[in-house]
Amino acid sequence: MGANGAGKTSLLLILAGVLPLVSGEFTLDGITITAGREEKVRPFKSPIDELRRRVALVFQNPEDQLFMPSIYEDLAFGPRNMGMDEDEVRRRVEEVLDKLGISSLKERSPLKLSGGEKRIAAIASVLTMNPSVMLFDEPTVFLDPKARRALIRVMASLPHTKLVATHDLGFAAETCDRVILLREGRFLAQGRAADIFKNNELLDEVFL
Repeated sequence: MGANGAGKTSLLLILAGVLPLVSGEFTLDGITITAGREEKVRPFKSPIDELRRRVALVFQNPEDQLFMPSIYEDLAFGPRNMGMDEDEVRRRVEEVLDKLGISSLKERSPLKLSGGEKRIAAIASVLTMNPSVMLFDEPTVFLDPKARRALIRVMASLPHTKLVATHDLGFAAETCDRVILLREGRFLAQGRAADIFKNNELLDEVFL
């Protein structure tokens, strides 16, 4: 959490392997990424390749994630590009659609969906890749109360390690165990969500 420009989205993009790490290093899901180093961990595979395979980023705008003619095709896009056969692609897509309760959207165009439906479909589109870590950038933006509640239920059902960038204090208090506060690209404070949200002086320092 942090004010606009604090570095939340940039941090997620770096952790997902979208933006390069320009200094230092980090370890995520047992993979260490060091700035300027692309060591081969096995033939044709570097740590950043492995990171991208295991870490999924759900963008703030679902329309950045949904670009195929139907939701089925969006969910199938990732597995197909991993070289899976159509039987395995179909199995993964059907499994995720059923898990999230959106099988009825399978043949729908993303252009015809509500904001809440697009958000859940965007999450589904990365779940077919079987990630171990999921990153969410402002997941409640543009959602009405009903869609927001549906999103909370879906996120609570996911067993993955989850890192969420959000301005939504209520959402964070309800869904997150720990909170990290960022200011100007640096960690300002971190701790149990219940403790952070009781510290009004600290929250004022970040958001006012």
